Amino acid sequence: MNAVLRAFRKSIARRRLLSTSLCVVVVQIFVMSLVFVWAQKQEIVWSAQEKPIAGQIHSLRQLSDDVRAGVTKQLALQIRQLPATPNKLRLAVGLANLSTEGDFGHDTLQEVATTLADTLRQQTAPDDHGQPAAAYLELAQLVRYEHVQASLDVPQFKAAMAKLEADDQGRQAADFTLTDLQGKTWSLRELKGKVVLVNFWATWCPPCRKEMPDLNALYQRFKDQGFVILAISDEEADKVRPFIAERKISYPVMLDPGRKVNELFQVEGIPKSFVYDREGKLVAQSIDMRTQKQFLEMLGQAGLQ
Repeated sequence: MNAVLRAFRKSIARRRLLSTSLCVVVVQIFVMSLVFVWAQKQEIVWSAQEKPIAGQIHSLRQLSDDVRAGVTKQLALQIRQLPATPNKLRLAVGLANLSTEGDFGHDTLQEVATTLADTLRQQTAPDDHGQPAAAYLELAQLVRYEHVQASLDVPQFKAAMAKLEADDQGRQAADFTLTDLQGKTWSLRELKGKVVLVNFWATWCPPCRKEMPDLNALYQRFKDQGFVILAISDEEADKVRPFIAERKISYPVMLDPGRKVNELFQVEGIPKSFVYDREGKLVAQSIDMRTQKQFLEMLGQAGLQ
């Protein structure tokens, strides 16, 4: 890399068309690009203990929900027994990310959270451009939204919890106006007096597809009681329209191709759902896929029974 960098600097010096400060920036970008390419080529090497766990995590979505709950819990316990390595943290975060795709029981989520917290005590994760690392945010979401217990007295975890609280404050104050696939315009704050579920999804997302029939059933059940679903995708209409038609989805589906509403709600992973009561208060939210039973619990917090 040094030889390439020296040649690059000589080329810049010969040209004399760029200012000195601009040359420095260009060199920095060039070096960063080389480092990025090099990093992308590095493969994760799993130990003999880690490899089967990684394989099971990778195949979790292929399991039925009742089997998946038990396997997830067992994987959490197995990860906890591993030596402290970067791979252990990768496995703990990966399992946590998949553990919320449905209803696998509070005990399962507690074991997952305990494993992630223990792993983060053994090794810290660096901040991500001034924001808490994904591992701390993953644990904070389990604590805040799945109501598990986790003891981690470090500044990074406290910062992650503070970020989630600030995000929720922003969602409480959020408003947007979008047009659905039938051409009707919807504004969130104009729906005061109704129970509103804002759902972020995409056609390519397996958990999104899995929860859609339950959402559709709930919409049919409660729409005459003032229940509205605003389903938001950041994809193009020619992809979303046939997908919705094929599945006979009856609730309003709208597009956010510029991701302005996604960014307003701080949506980085899908599906995510937010429930507002008839006073416009954010009363419940999900960080992942929900079952019909879980959605009913969320709607119950807005007064729908």
